[in-house]
Amino acid sequence: MIHSSVPSAKYSVKMHGATGMTAYTFMDYGAKVIYHHSLYLVDIIKEKNGRVMKLDSITSGKQWLGVDYLIFNTWHWWSRRGPSRPFDFIQDGDKIYEDMDRLVAFGKAIHTWGRWVDDNIDPLKSKVFFQGISPTHYNGTSWGEPKAQACMGQKAPVPGSTYPGTTPAALTVLKKELQTIKKPVTLLDITNLSLLRKDGHPSKYGLGKMSGRDCSHWCLAGVPDTWNVLLYNLMFS
Repeated sequence: MIHSSVPSAKYSVKMHGATGMTAYTFMDYGAKVIYHHSLYLVDIIKEKNGRVMKLDSITSGKQWLGVDYLIFNTWHWWSRRGPSRPFDFIQDGDKIYEDMDRLVAFGKAIHTWGRWVDDNIDPLKSKVFFQGISPTHYNGTSWGEPKAQACMGQKAPVPGSTYPGTTPAALTVLKKELQTIKKPVTLLDITNLSLLRKDGHPSKYGLGKMSGRDCSHWCLAGVPDTWNVLLYNLMFS
């Protein structure tokens, strides 16, 4: 999006595979955008018994220091189970579990992240944003179409401005934990507006081919562009 605004600007892309970070630098403007692929925000450490997600540890946070604008989000991967989940165990304090209630684990991770913000962020130098929960559309009953095959074939948003179903439980957990943070954190609450866009998912057309139902990611251009417009206005308001 930035490049489309300044297509003739000189830029460089540097990938840091070991850290999961990619940096885009626009030399003419002295601006750098860094993407950190940190699925759960908290650490996942390889140990003798396997990959352990540590709910009370964020050592990668040192890579987030000294940044003018920090935009965080997580949740999309928290429901992953089986071979697709990138951890083998969950550690909560001194206890290690093969698995646990993912909403509970999510809340503990956000709590740990909130403590990191309070301990490390100077509000005069860094603004912190948290992008809210991105919803899915796998159950047509939630928007009043019980016969719908998830997002397949959906061509129009939910009419009106009120979603008839329930909001994701993760949003309630997130908002509760954000209230415990002392430093300023702005919530980019995109959940409700995104719930209305049952028509905005790749459906079976993702990744350039027929790929099964995908009612959790979004088409591009599409719904995330609206999130970015809102974020832009919040950043500079």
